[in-house]
Formats: sequence, structure tokens, C-alpha cells
Amino acid sequence: MKIGWYRCLEFCTSIFGCWLFPLVARIIAAGFFFFAKNRRESHRLYKMLYPDKSALYHSWGAFRQYQNFTTIHYDRFLAAHGRTTRFQSEGWEKLEAVVKEKGAILLMSHLGNWEVAAQLLQNRQQPLKLLLYMGVKEKEGVEAVQKENLQNSGVTIIGVKKNSGSPFDAVEGIRFLQQGGLVSMTGDIVWREDQRQRQVDFLGGKAMIPEAPYIFALVSGAPIFSFFSFRIGKNSYRFILGDPIYISRQNRKDRNQVIQAAAQRYADQLQKQLVAHPLEWYHFDCFVE
Repeated sequence: MKIGWYRCLEFCTSIFGCWLFPLVARIIAAGFFFFAKNRRESHRLYKMLYPDKSALYHSWGAFRQYQNFTTIHYDRFLAAHGRTTRFQSEGWEKLEAVVKEKGAILLMSHLGNWEVAAQLLQNRQQPLKLLLYMGVKEKEGVEAVQKENLQNSGVTIIGVKKNSGSPFDAVEGIRFLQQGGLVSMTGDIVWREDQRQRQVDFLGGKAMIPEAPYIFALVSGAPIFSFFSFRIGKNSYRFILGDPIYISRQNRKDRNQVIQAAAQRYADQLQKQLVAHPLEWYHFDCFVE
């Protein structure tokens, strides 16, 4: 959605009422479902998840996936207009036990609403220092609003362009970890063509995920946590943190195997949550081969 149309929808909703935003957003999502080429990937995903179901069932799952994606924008609108975002957490104590000592790496995924998770991490009664690596597109629409909201909440953002990257970006992230902060990285999208990747088993196929989070963990000694945020009601969420993943620096000869094992552990946690929350998968491009 273009940012101009998005701002217009926000303005009209503020005049006519909150009912307008989800209605228009769902109509737009239906248009994307029927006319976007990416719907084939969604159909294929639900075929992998439910191989015994019919093609109609797979299409219905994909349609609901597109419709559910609108809740991210609607909840963002509600939060921007003073509605309190409610949340529950599972596994939070695991993060609190280690974050003050050496920081931690949060692997955000396109499963659930990672944007609201980042904002609420920053807005807790005891706010945490949070640095977020985000991809930068040439022509950003709603993504620009997304970044603006995160920065306004106090999140430090490092933009990573699709075909370029600076080693200083990595240095800043390592320093952030050493100061006891949280560094959030995308765990399920390879953003740049020259980006180092790891192949993992996923849903009976193969998926490519970025290697950078595991290198950060190796260099800094900080643990990795997979972090998911699932919607349980209007502007209400449940956070789930996986068990910490440590990458030992002691055995350099086994470094490749250790990193591969850590990447597969994340993939296993991602698959487990996807099976439990299949309609909150917002990765619309090809992920599994």
C-alpha cells in the first residue's frame, strides 16, 4: 500500500470511525489475494502444512492469511490513537536472566506481528535497550510508517540496503550487545544477494536463512532467542520466547557444525510455532523449496 493511500485511510477512519479501517484494508487484501502472483506461494505453503486436505482448503487458508495480515495495520492504527496494547508473555524470565550480563540476540520472524513486539519491549516498565536491523527498500510505502513508529518509541534502527552493507553496522551491533542491550535481527529472510546463508530443513523441504545472527552470537557470546508475537484479540498479543541458543567459541574446528546446529534449532522452533499458528505466517515470498 502506498503511503499516501495509507495516510488517507487513517484520516478518513479518524473522521468516520474505526469500522472503516478494517473494512477497506480487508477489501485491499482480497484484491492482493486474487491478483498477486505471490498467492501461489501461500497456496503451496498450506499444501505442505496440510497435505491430506483439498486444494480448496489450501486456497481458503491462503485467503485467510491475506486477511489476517490486515490486523497488523489495524492494531498499529489503534495504538497510534491511544488504544492500549495488551499482552501476555511466555518465557520472558529466560531473557531477563541473561540480558543484563551480556545482552541477547532476538530473532524476529515473519510469523506473527514482530513490529508490536519491538514496540512493547521498549515500552515495558523497565525498558530495554533495543537495536533493530531492518531492510531498506528503494520505494517504501507503509514500511516507512512502520520505521517511524518504531523510532518514535525509542528503538534504534540500522537500515540495511538490499545490495550494500557496512562493516560498521555490525560493529555497532556487537557494541550494543556488550553493553547489555538487545539486538533484533530477521531470522527468516535473506535480504542481500551476497549475504551469507545457511540451509535448514523445514516442513519436509529446504529453506535458506541468514547466517549473520549466529556469527554475532559467536563473536559476542550473547545467546539467541527466537521471539514470536501472536494476536489473541483486538490489539492484544501473546509473546513467546524460545529457549536460548548458545554458540560456543571454544572449539574453532567445529565452528561450522555448531553454527549449523544453531540455525537448525531456530528453524525447528519456527516450524513448531508455524504449525501452531498457521494463519499468522506473513512471509509471502518463496521460503521452502
